[in-house]
Amino acid sequence: MFNKTSKSTSRSEAPAAPPPLDVDAPSVNLSKTPQASARATSTRGMSSLGAGIVVEGNVSGQGDLVLEGTVHGDVKVTHLTVGEAGNIEGKVEAETIEIRGRVVGSIKGSQIKLNATAYVEGDITHEQISIDVGAYFQGRCLQTRPAQPAVSPSPSAPAAPVNAGSPALGTYDMSALSDLKSV
Repeated sequence: MFNKTSKSTSRSEAPAAPPPLDVDAPSVNLSKTPQASARATSTRGMSSLGAGIVVEGNVSGQGDLVLEGTVHGDVKVTHLTVGEAGNIEGKVEAETIEIRGRVVGSIKGSQIKLNATAYVEGDITHEQISIDVGAYFQGRCLQTRPAQPAVSPSPSAPAAPVNAGSPALGTYDMSALSDLKSV
């Protein structure tokens, strides 16, 4: 903002030159915990396999993987993106998975998205799934539910009735089934 009492600076003044660099001065790392920041970068780094790369074997790690190449083996990472040129022949397991390319094998993850260019042959185990129009999928979808914490009954809550005369699930009344015999 402009202030009437402040002095205006002339644009013709040259900016002050930076101080000369002292080569003998020790270097200073301003990071609070240099080991922790290096560890965080290495454990959750983004990795990618380019279109010309072929891996014969398993790929695993605690990070994000963008795959444009080919893997003949299992892939287990934290977050996986299979690009349009990507190809996996083996099991896939990650927290989140986005597939634009080809996967032949079982897939297991919490959130899975098959884009329109995806080609998948194999069963998918998931909590959430999204399949775009145009994606090819041959297999089964097996939905899992996130683990619910065990709820202990409160001391003031009334106890549930124990077998109030109704049969348990999976039990049969054989006398009722005798009416179904063919005559």
